[in-house]
Amino acid sequence: MLTSQTQDAWALFLDCMEERCSSVEFANWFAPIQKIDRHPDRTTLEVPNIFVQEYLLDNYKEDLALFFPLTPSGDLSIEFVIAKQSPRIQEAPSPITAPLPEPVIKDSFQLNSLYNFENFIEGPSNQFVKSAALGVAMRPGKSYNPLFIHGGVGLGKTHLLHAVGHYVKNNHPKLRIHCITTEGFINDLVENLRNKTLDKMKRFYRSLDVLLVDDIQFLQNRMNFEEEFCNTFESLIHQNKQIIITSDKPPGQLNLSERLTARMEWGLVANIGIPDLETRVAILQYKAEQKGIRLPQKIAFFIAEHIYNNVRQLEGAINRLSAHSKMLGLDVTEESVERTLSELFQLSPSKKVSVENILRSVSLIFEVKISDLKGDCRSKDIAFPRQVAMYLAKELINDSLMKLSSAFGGKTHSTLLHAWKKISGQIEQDETLRRRIDMAKRNLEA
Repeated sequence: MLTSQTQDAWALFLDCMEERCSSVEFANWFAPIQKIDRHPDRTTLEVPNIFVQEYLLDNYKEDLALFFPLTPSGDLSIEFVIAKQSPRIQEAPSPITAPLPEPVIKDSFQLNSLYNFENFIEGPSNQFVKSAALGVAMRPGKSYNPLFIHGGVGLGKTHLLHAVGHYVKNNHPKLRIHCITTEGFINDLVENLRNKTLDKMKRFYRSLDVLLVDDIQFLQNRMNFEEEFCNTFESLIHQNKQIIITSDKPPGQLNLSERLTARMEWGLVANIGIPDLETRVAILQYKAEQKGIRLPQKIAFFIAEHIYNNVRQLEGAINRLSAHSKMLGLDVTEESVERTLSELFQLSPSKKVSVENILRSVSLIFEVKISDLKGDCRSKDIAFPRQVAMYLAKELINDSLMKLSSAFGGKTHSTLLHAWKKISGQIEQDETLRRRIDMAKRNLEA
């Protein structure tokens, strides 16, 4: 028989866990465990399977050590045994009924084989978010949960989402993973409501270890679907299951309920920005190497200076060049690039340049807010782009210095003139700055 001390210890531990855990987690992981009488000086716990034992030791070993003594080797003085499955007693045959349909689960674990961490080109604009995604993949549910990745179209959000899926699949094979688009989740919900299998769908989603959701912005203005997603979200989070979500905007800018917005801001919200010139060149050269075409660095810079909104456009440019060079048997030259990619480089008729257009272009190139460019912040990250904007305003707009400077939050004309002189001098020696200013000009023409 167990001593009353060990009996009380297990009961006290259960009481503690019932207060700390959600009802779903307690029912799944603690309620099925039975204490059995086996040794007088050691607690024996009967678990339904090895997964429950591993979950308990992986997540609550330190808590158990507060209630149970340790052996001289530092292990818990607890013995686990796996419950034997008792044979089912054959009952009298019941009337034949049609089996319940299985839940409809679409887009189940369809990962793009090309989207992994190894071929994700890293740069200043995405270095942080890639590190966060890799950290989550290495320790699902224990690093940043949820991880919310946001950024513009074609910047690599889906690539990182699938990269996490591949890493978890290869390094944590026991974990259940599901990767789905938000539209796919909505379709699942509609089909299961129609087939009356909603409960089975709920059990499927709530049994996952890692849930990867792409393009959560499509959940906006769909209250019924949002509520079910939020319930699934909370259930997984309370079980320490990993959730990763992508969106084109941060949570606070989405038209979603305060409840869901707050849940998505619990963990880490990370932005993936537009790749800088050098990163775009690296992406072009990597894609060209995959296609088996030689892309001189000068040509790569030429393309990267003209295409900078997203990575998909860069990949599309390489696909066009590859097809053109292979079909015609020609090398890639600046002339062939201009001819082949003329549609991508094509600019709309020029329009009158305004200070607002210049501020918008500079904010895009330097990744700063327009309000900061008009403000009084003197940090280098803001002051230098502001000087570039002032330089462009004097170069491109035929207005008085006083009128131009007033458009920058009431700056004086001497401030604008100083900025113009400084940038004019730096352009001659700083090739990167010259390229950035050229990009801003082309953006104004587009």
